[in-house]
Amino acid sequence: MKKLLTTLLILGNLFSLNLANADEQRKPGDYQFTADSQQQIGVPNGTLKGPYEFHSKIFKNTVRRYWVYLPANYETLHQKPLNLLVFQDGQRATNPTGSLRVPEVLDNLIHQKAIPPTIGLFITPGNVSETYPDDLGMSNPDHRAQEYDALNDNYARMLLEELLPQLEKTYAISSNPQDRIIGGTSSGAICAFTVAWNKPDAFRNVISIIGSYTSIGYQPATANKPMTPGGDFYPGLIRKSPIRPLKIFLQDGSNDLDNEHGNWFLANQQMLASLLWANKNADEKKDKGARYEIKHVWGDGDHSDKHGGVLLPEILRWMWGK
Repeated sequence: MKKLLTTLLILGNLFSLNLANADEQRKPGDYQFTADSQQQIGVPNGTLKGPYEFHSKIFKNTVRRYWVYLPANYETLHQKPLNLLVFQDGQRATNPTGSLRVPEVLDNLIHQKAIPPTIGLFITPGNVSETYPDDLGMSNPDHRAQEYDALNDNYARMLLEELLPQLEKTYAISSNPQDRIIGGTSSGAICAFTVAWNKPDAFRNVISIIGSYTSIGYQPATANKPMTPGGDFYPGLIRKSPIRPLKIFLQDGSNDLDNEHGNWFLANQQMLASLLWANKNADEKKDKGARYEIKHVWGDGDHSDKHGGVLLPEILRWMWGK
């Protein structure tokens, strides 16, 4: 018996040592893709069309690129309108070696029947030029902050009044807001939230990864115009506004940015606290209206969409899964 206890003690110490070593070897922000984010043998690939160029009348003198993802066997599926996923910073969202790999995730989850057949729309921010620069690569176009970090409804209007109607001439897209997800990372995340906040009858699902709920869009008042709020205005606005019927996923990392615009991790925690408080307050008042559906995951990454990209399959399962 004594020998057995000694053996168990040694094995326990080795197990603890292995766990400690594994924890020491993992670096902050080191997240690994699952098979759901990688091409799989036997999984048919959807089609990524584009890039196409689009000139907006709402954002004058700008041009942007966009891609359209069609699920495999689209020709047999489009008898009825399909779900829609809109993702900002489309050049990065569609990068097959990047941190998001959204088309690959859609291929796998649709094949598994984990989510419904879905059309993807991936859009870059605008650039102030006649044609979209070929040398930008994964870099940001120069009109990104004006579009993504503004709290007004201009971007939502561009999407709903200009770009989506153009797509709907060719593709059967559901008009049910619950069948639509809008998402993004960083300023693309606050852009997605702003679209749903302003137009909940068009989008009711939001993916927010390392969201920039900070003061990037803030402009002080001048003699000719009032102050323009930035994204750090949202927590107070959420607490003082009627609840929208939104389903929201928030992700951020504890080593995210901390600069003159704000602290990203604290800003995302403020967003979560405000959404939860709004629900609690409505419950206490026995309000029969909508409630926010919220999930969040905090990690230890920096201002990177790697963690959010790894989580993306589970985010989509939560939003649209059975």
